[in-house]
Amino acid sequence: MTVVCLLEIDEGGAAEPSLRALGVAGALARSGDEDLAAAWFGPADAISGSDLSRMGVATAHAIWATGLPGSASGGGPGYAPLAWARALAWLAEAEGVTAVVAAATDRGNEVLAHLGAITGQPMAANCVDAARTAPGQWRLTRLRWAGSLLEDAVLEAEIALLTVAADAVPALDVVPAPSAAGATEPAGQPEAAVPVLTHEPELADGDLVVLANESAERKVGVSLATARVVIGGGRGVGSPEGFAALEDLAELLGAAVGVSRVVTSQGWRPHRQQVGQTGTKITADLYLACGISGAIQHMAGCAAAKTIVAINTDPGAPIMVKADYAIVGDLHEVIPALIAAIRSRAG
Repeated sequence: MTVVCLLEIDEGGAAEPSLRALGVAGALARSGDEDLAAAWFGPADAISGSDLSRMGVATAHAIWATGLPGSASGGGPGYAPLAWARALAWLAEAEGVTAVVAAATDRGNEVLAHLGAITGQPMAANCVDAARTAPGQWRLTRLRWAGSLLEDAVLEAEIALLTVAADAVPALDVVPAPSAAGATEPAGQPEAAVPVLTHEPELADGDLVVLANESAERKVGVSLATARVVIGGGRGVGSPEGFAALEDLAELLGAAVGVSRVVTSQGWRPHRQQVGQTGTKITADLYLACGISGAIQHMAGCAAAKTIVAINTDPGAPIMVKADYAIVGDLHEVIPALIAAIRSRAG
């Protein structure tokens, strides 16, 4: 029997939220004395087999399908959530899967919700711990009320479908690769690598539909939940057109653009880009907040960022106190100057 963790792929391999979810999936597998497997949508070499081995993964599955968005077999950019869910349902049946785990990103939640509808199984979101207590029964701990409450629950299902609140669990403790000075394997033998199996499940045309605006909003490799740099904009941006400079900066830095709730309420940007209690919780290395006051609901979404830099004309704005670095100034002057400096330095 097997616990499968869905890994989202970014430019460097598995995205960090997925690696954190993999840690919870590994603990779940050990609680039921089961194997841990990883699955992703993309080429077999997207993640190193030796890296997976050091993460405790026993088997890996790279899923392809003709016409599947993002695959090399004829698909385009973006992703098709129903197709991903249909493929995972096929994999679960073929491999005797007892649980499917994913990071609680927009994609992870969406795909597992579809998977629940396909399989008729319940889905538990925002878990921080899980253990199998009996066949078809799991003990869960979940985040509720934006992380202010921990809920102990029991899930009864043929297959457990769980998403992990990645910002609330520690990074996976990966066993380091053996060094030349202190190798743990016999000299001359290659490091053990997890075998990566490639699958191409049959999918209906209806499963492969991707909305045009959805593809445009979800830039390949720059997901808000997995981005290492996020450029945030709030009311202080002033208008939908004001985000042009933020988009330019994000392109230079390989970043994702996030927004505060008031921006989505005004209809300036889609809800998918909202950072906050009712939006996406980010775990970026750098969060640059431009014209955002820092309401408590917004701070709940960016608190896990490693470094917060705030730009605001109001030195008394709540986010200026919580930021690691604060710039008192007009973002419409600061951002263009920052863009010019980056371009100048890049030659």
